[in-house]
Amino acid sequence: MADDELETLPETEPSACRDDGASKRVREDEETENNAGKKAKLVSEKAEPGKSLEPSGDDCASKRAMEVEHEETENNADNKAKVDSEKEPAEEPQKSVDDAEMEPSSVTVGPKTFITSVEMFDYFYKLLHAWPPNIDVNKYEHMTLLELLKKGHSEGNRKIGKGIKAFQVRFHPQFKSRCFFLLREDDSVDDFSFRKCVNHILPLPESMQIKHDANKALRAKGGSRGRGRGRGGR
Repeated sequence: MADDELETLPETEPSACRDDGASKRVREDEETENNAGKKAKLVSEKAEPGKSLEPSGDDCASKRAMEVEHEETENNADNKAKVDSEKEPAEEPQKSVDDAEMEPSSVTVGPKTFITSVEMFDYFYKLLHAWPPNIDVNKYEHMTLLELLKKGHSEGNRKIGKGIKAFQVRFHPQFKSRCFFLLREDDSVDDFSFRKCVNHILPLPESMQIKHDANKALRAKGGSRGRGRGRGGR
């Protein structure tokens, strides 16, 4: 028995050594796995820094700033579109042919400019009744009356003849009313109706035009004490 025990004792020590070596390797493997896990975690954190399940305060502020900037951009675009639309002139309604014909057009007679025929008529009517009889009109009114003859009288060249040296207001011998008279360079004298001249340049309202039948009747009677509004001239 002693011999058997001596023979088996050396076998016990190697078995214990083997167990210790296996345990050591297991621990080393576990440490290696733990180190690998830690290393993988560190790599993932370095690859995506700052990434977390919940946004940080800086992320919220940055996101809000971007939203505010986007809203301001949209508001600026809307305001610009509104300003551009206000700058565009409103489209004017198309005018009909009748409206265009009714609109007055300015007319220049010598140094004077008139918008309507009534305005032109009133000017010469006031001159006729304000200027003293048998006195030459001034240079300003001379130019105006001369231009009135040229533009408005159907026989302006014949009326002017060799030239006009003066215009006067006189009482017409037939109608006994005030009338414009022209004095030519050859000392001949003639009268003319400023009303007819005005009506030829810019048509007067029907109520202010000369009634030819009434004018003929006045001539047949040898005159009238009318209002003297330039009816006597030709």
